[in-house]
Amino acid sequence: MKLSTQSRYGVRAVFDIAYHSEGLETQVKDISRRQGISQRYLEQIFQKLRRAGIVRSKRGPTGGYFLSKRTEDITLGEIIRITESGITPVVCGNPEGSNQPCERSGECVTKIIWDEAGKRLGEYFDSVTIKDLCKLAGEMGMKKDLDKRFMYYI
Repeated sequence: MKLSTQSRYGVRAVFDIAYHSEGLETQVKDISRRQGISQRYLEQIFQKLRRAGIVRSKRGPTGGYFLSKRTEDITLGEIIRITESGITPVVCGNPEGSNQPCERSGECVTKIIWDEAGKRLGEYFDSVTIKDLCKLAGEMGMKKDLDKRFMYYI
C-alpha cells in the first residue's frame, strides 16, 4: 500500500503544530518552511483536517492553525482516513460511493486477505498518536523551531 502525499504531509503538518508550536496557532508559511511542503498544498490538506475536527483556524496576523484535540487523542489512522478516505490496500467488494459491488466479490478469495491487511494496517496506524511522534522526535534530538512571536528580548 502506498500512501498519498496528502496523508504523509497531513501527518507531518499535524506533528509540526504539536511539536514546534506545542499545539498553538501556527502559520502555514512556518509549517511550509519547516516541512518543505508548498503552502497551497498545505491549505488543501488543512481544509480536510479542519472539516474533520483535527485542527481549527484563527484569522488575523497572529492567527493560523491549531490542534482542536489533545495530541494523545489524534492518531495517524484518523489523519490517514481523512486524507485517503479510508485505509484499504485494495478497493473492492463495494467501493465507497459506488452502488455496484465488484463483479467478482462472490468468488474472490483474495478479498479476504485484502480486508484483513487493511484491518491490521488500520489497527497499527490507530495505535500511533501525534504525542508518540513528538516523543520520538525528542528522543531523536530534533530541535524545536519555536515561532519568533515567543521570543522576548529585554
